[in-house]
Amino acid sequence: MPDQQKPGRVAVLGGAGGIGRVLVASLQAKGNEVIVLDLAASLDRHAIAATGIAIDVCDEQSVTAAFAELGEQWDSIDGFVNLAGYNSALKPIGDTTAGYFDEITGGNLRGAFLAAKAALPLMAHGSSVVMISSGLASNVRPGYGAYSVSKAGVIAMTKVFALENAPRVRFNAVAPGLVDTAFLRGGTGRSQEDHEAIVNLEAYRAATPMQRLALPEDVVGPVEFLLSPASSFMTGQVLWVNGGGYMP
Repeated sequence: MPDQQKPGRVAVLGGAGGIGRVLVASLQAKGNEVIVLDLAASLDRHAIAATGIAIDVCDEQSVTAAFAELGEQWDSIDGFVNLAGYNSALKPIGDTTAGYFDEITGGNLRGAFLAAKAALPLMAHGSSVVMISSGLASNVRPGYGAYSVSKAGVIAMTKVFALENAPRVRFNAVAPGLVDTAFLRGGTGRSQEDHEAIVNLEAYRAATPMQRLALPEDVVGPVEFLLSPASSFMTGQVLWVNGGGYMP
């Protein structure tokens, strides 16, 4: 994302989600052009004041088609943010079925790989990619085995992309703690978004030095920083956003 004197083009994968909608609005308020890529169900459920392209990161053909459509609209991209990801259950890793493990790692890690690979040819010189990992990638907790594995993989993959594509494209990651969005209730586009949270939110608040859950705005700020020239000498880095709950 260039500075405010030179708005850019930013593609946001998962832009119809809780964090995504706030990020899209903030980018647009700064004069940037934004295209949102998300599940068709998410785009239908949440009206976004931006061009929407349907995508399912679990389907390689869908990813290829979505980025081909994106390339027809823009000849280059200044910023790409991947917010897509989900986790639908908490269970010991020893009780996790291979099917569930494949589903979570496929959506969160393989999907991130497919999207980043597809976006790369469209990225302009000096552009920035921001991947979303999780504090659980390093600060592991019982019940999150498949999710932790997938998000740890996102960090490693971000670093590899950063090394292999510098200086043309910067790759960095943001690793939030719990954010109060539909993600905690089944996921945008993958549920009715009104289920009970799969975690004990009160216990989480009590264990966090800042004594609250993150809001989407708390993640949007770091993402925009990594998109901007203010972080132009940063690549392969991770910003941990968790209210002090984890201090690597």
